[in-house]
Amino acid sequence: MPEQRTLHMIGNAHIDPVWLWQWPEGYQEVRATFASAIDRMAEYPEFVFTCDSVQYLAWVEEHDPDLFDAIGKRIAEGRWQLVGGWWIEPDCNLPSGESFVRQALYAQRYLREKFDVTVTVGCNVDPFGHNASLPQLLRKSGMDSYVFMRPGPHELTLPGPYFWWESPDGSRVLTYRIPHEYGSSGQDLGYQVDKSLAQLPPDAPELMVFYGVGNHGGGPTKANLDSIRRLDAADGLPRLRCGSPRDYFDRLVAGGERIPVHAGELQHHAVGCYSAHSGVKRWNRRAENLLARAEKWAAVACVLGEVAYPYARLGQAWRQVLFNQFHDTLGGAAIEPAYEDSRDQYGHAGSLAGAAFNRAVQSLTRRIDIPAEPDMTPLVVVNPHPWRLVADVELEFGGFAAAGARVVDDGGNPVAVQRTRSKATVNGGRRRLAVAADVPPLGYRVYRIYPAEEAGEPGVRATDTVLENDFVAIELDPATGWVRRLRAKVSDVDVAGPGPHAVVIDDASDTWGHRVRAYDKVAGVFAVRSVRLVESGPVRAVLRVVSEYGASTLTEEYVLGARDRHVEVRVTLDWHERQKLLKLRFPTALTDTDATFEIPYGHLTRPADGSEETAQAWVDVSGALPGGRRAGLAVLNDGKYGHDVLGGDIGITAARSPVYAWHEPKELDPDELYSYQDQGRQEFTVRLVPHAGDWRDARVVRLAAELNQPAFPLLESYHDGDLPQARSFMSVDGDAVLPAVLKMAEDGDDAMIVRAYETTGKASEATIEVLGRTVTASFGPAEIKTFKVPRDPETPVEETDLIEWPA
Repeated sequence: MPEQRTLHMIGNAHIDPVWLWQWPEGYQEVRATFASAIDRMAEYPEFVFTCDSVQYLAWVEEHDPDLFDAIGKRIAEGRWQLVGGWWIEPDCNLPSGESFVRQALYAQRYLREKFDVTVTVGCNVDPFGHNASLPQLLRKSGMDSYVFMRPGPHELTLPGPYFWWESPDGSRVLTYRIPHEYGSSGQDLGYQVDKSLAQLPPDAPELMVFYGVGNHGGGPTKANLDSIRRLDAADGLPRLRCGSPRDYFDRLVAGGERIPVHAGELQHHAVGCYSAHSGVKRWNRRAENLLARAEKWAAVACVLGEVAYPYARLGQAWRQVLFNQFHDTLGGAAIEPAYEDSRDQYGHAGSLAGAAFNRAVQSLTRRIDIPAEPDMTPLVVVNPHPWRLVADVELEFGGFAAAGARVVDDGGNPVAVQRTRSKATVNGGRRRLAVAADVPPLGYRVYRIYPAEEAGEPGVRATDTVLENDFVAIELDPATGWVRRLRAKVSDVDVAGPGPHAVVIDDASDTWGHRVRAYDKVAGVFAVRSVRLVESGPVRAVLRVVSEYGASTLTEEYVLGARDRHVEVRVTLDWHERQKLLKLRFPTALTDTDATFEIPYGHLTRPADGSEETAQAWVDVSGALPGGRRAGLAVLNDGKYGHDVLGGDIGITAARSPVYAWHEPKELDPDELYSYQDQGRQEFTVRLVPHAGDWRDARVVRLAAELNQPAFPLLESYHDGDLPQARSFMSVDGDAVLPAVLKMAEDGDDAMIVRAYETTGKASEATIEVLGRTVTASFGPAEIKTFKVPRDPETPVEETDLIEWPA
């Protein structure tokens, strides 16, 4: 009966700190909204305010301590309800797995320190879809339930408004999809209640309806709260009570109702946000990886007694990154000036990470014993990964006048080297070298560079259209610039298929890409202007393809190293099209395909139906070649997130040019002057990995990590020291488990933190050696584990949660 049902009225104020305004305006709107909520509490004793995004509390603490104290008192009495447990409401697809960890780590620790509370309800009401790993990430950071709104019922059918949401590892959180809207007008809530009830089942005893003026803040008004009193007294409606998500979920569980399960991701909404504003996507990926690299080496330097761990600097950098992962910022939906702020903030984070890394590494390299030799320049190559890294590194060099160079490793063995084009355009003095490095796991190796006149024999067989080593062969069609042949030689599979490569799509959708499933309205293709061999030597060979479309130019350099089992494509795009989208397609000859996409700390198989999808650093299509043999192609990237797979054809959305912050149904005025996204030059890198079997057989996860965190070359000098010329500080056995994080514990540098995850979807065992300690553990499929590793060898290693709190 209606009178037996309860509507939990959730007073909130969804605040976009950046969107159609820049962050200083968001900073002010937070203070005004929170002050209003405090005022309403004095006027309406039944009113409960629900608040997420810890960044906003940190802002208030920073500039209005009296308001902060008042909020603290209301938290203590239970009327200011904290949800979310994250630093901000980020895009819930694009950040890395570790970024989601840090959203919780910095937020939950702040709340514990300031208010002695821990959030147990996750809340992301406005982001544009939710990745499948989130239930595990939420559970392991102290949250057992979750609230969201997008995608809506017209975009994704779910078993009901509430359900258990299950991630690939089996973790579950009790989840509620907000009906109608998360916000309301500031007037009577009758319309809000009616529209919400229309989306909800008529027999559910407990439901939530969210209200309060939002987006630009505001929160619940007097008219809102007066109408709740009026509606609660009306016949024919459920009981209305001011409540909180925590109370709602507790009552739902206590009711004993059988609650259905939904496994997998919650998609799709606004798929254009996967690719809107290439710049912010690239800044985000770069900053995430700079921070991960800095933490590893700062931990090594700390444990070896060289430098104190830079907690404050790294924490500041991470918070800058987390703030800029806000869904409208990272999703590309904000106004153009907001991206000037974002560029500077990501740059600041990258600078802090770079300084921490440099200090840590050079505190160690100065301790390496490097004897002086005539005409010799030492080179130290640093590996940021806990596995052996075989990779070609490039460095600017001006150590001697000879035209060439020869290189040997720490054992005196010759190492391939070749001269390549310097980044400096000057007469003499500077050159750029490519060196074929081989570096121990999370370690370094010293190389010695000497002058030489001989260039050495080519390591790759190369013509103007073909590159081939002992492992891979690629052939380009000179008439089109497309890949004609892509063969993994060891397994003897050629995966290339016919079809266009650089495809221009008509895209009349708004900035978000509302109501788009697939970008498939072909406007044309880039036409090849030239294909030629531009570099060949002992280390590698390079083919350059230049093509054009309209006012845009695409330059792709296909790079094959002598030891590589992949082909690298270095892309420079000078894009000047409007309301169009560039797909770089990689057709294969595969049928009966499985399409696998990397997601935060995991992977997911999706239909190969051409739908626009989000992915992290790699996408793979595996299937049957003509004749039935199983093979595949993985495409890796260092800063793109929008992808599709259609049959055996992988597409990367390389550029997209809607008008900034344009939301339907607003129509563009043909006489108005607009600013379009992605205009001008951008650079990114793709790797093509042909393979037999499926992606697990090709080390795809590790290859993607190596692309995004490359080896670091450092020219050194002669000095005595107590460290050898090659050393490893951390390693892992096997390929299934990937240790992604090494850092010092948040509670002090007497212990390290190691975080690793299972990458293949199969139960695995792993042994991790780190700075004299051993971590041995069993991982379930797709499981993330965090270990606290004391520096004292007598103190046992213990598993902990993502917040680093003891069990």
